Amino acid sequence: MDTIYSALDFALGISATKAEQLSLLQVCCRAFVVYVVLIAYVRLGKKRFLGEATAFDAILIIVIGSLASRAISGTAPFFASLAATLILILTHWVISYLGESAPALSNLVKGHDTLLIKNGRVDRDALHHAHMSYDDLAEDLRQEGVHDPRDVREARLERSGRVSVIKKR
Repeated sequence: MDTIYSALDFALGISATKAEQLSLLQVCCRAFVVYVVLIAYVRLGKKRFLGEATAFDAILIIVIGSLASRAISGTAPFFASLAATLILILTHWVISYLGESAPALSNLVKGHDTLLIKNGRVDRDALHHAHMSYDDLAEDLRQEGVHDPRDVREARLERSGRVSVIKKR
């Protein structure tokens, strides 16, 4: 067991009490290990949280990045940072799993979509509540190949922040 600890300490600087005590090689080894561990953790989580992220997903990504950088730089204990990251990903997974069968929890954590256009009519109140200008909406419509809101059957601001558009036929 002492041999394993010695090898880990040599490679990762586990016994370093200050970030400045880590060598360049140890920081590089930490970066490699953190990268491999994060890949494994993400595989344990759900695939979507790195796709079009909701605020729920974005918060997880930010916190994971913060914890991972601390593990690499040595400003926080290495294994404790990786353990905290795992707990966050598992918590995210559990909340997502429970939200699948509990719409109220899903809406509380992830938010809900907002109907912006219905049958060619722009809902100005919905735009206001979504903190979107008419120009923001027009840009999103153009990106979907629509130049006039009257050509839209339905447009929604999705939980991811993306505007989805269903054109009239």
